[in-house]
Amino acid sequence: MGRGLTRRHSQPRWLPTVLIGSALIVSSADACRAQCVEFSDRASQLELDTFVKSPSSLLERLRNDKEKLRYRLATLIATNPSLLPSVQTLISASASSDRSAIGAALRIAEGRCTTTKPDAARKIRDFAQRIGDLNVQSGYAAAGEDNSGVQAQSQIKGPAQPPRGGGLLDGEWKTKLANPFKPVPLPN
Repeated sequence: MGRGLTRRHSQPRWLPTVLIGSALIVSSADACRAQCVEFSDRASQLELDTFVKSPSSLLERLRNDKEKLRYRLATLIATNPSLLPSVQTLISASASSDRSAIGAALRIAEGRCTTTKPDAARKIRDFAQRIGDLNVQSGYAAAGEDNSGVQAQSQIKGPAQPPRGGGLLDGEWKTKLANPFKPVPLPN
């Protein structure tokens, strides 16, 4: 009788763990494909979940700071472009003064997605064009003007940042530690 019990419970214990692990890998791979920005530039999953559950919580947290609202919302959208229905809810809950920052956030997110995920950028652009709010559309248009001017200026001047580690390391192969007391060259 004892032997019969062991046969009934001889099912491998690792099988549920493998199935759960496989499901997590597949779901995380789908989430990674939806994102337009590098891992270091993404919003946290907690922040995304909070925004989906209560879009107006972003307005409460960033009260009266349009710049932070613009860039935080742009990061959320670029991290997960499927948040657009929650953005619609946010627009409905926001004051007219915040709506231009929301429009600008849509334009910034579209710009971040253009090179990596053109389909996501197109969805963001279509969403912004369907919005009937003039404040959102004016913020979207104004951010496009600012963005195109910045892009044109950076193309004329070249890269804005020095190469990675350019000031810290010296020598032919950048293996020697640079002099920390050396005077910094001033721009012309």
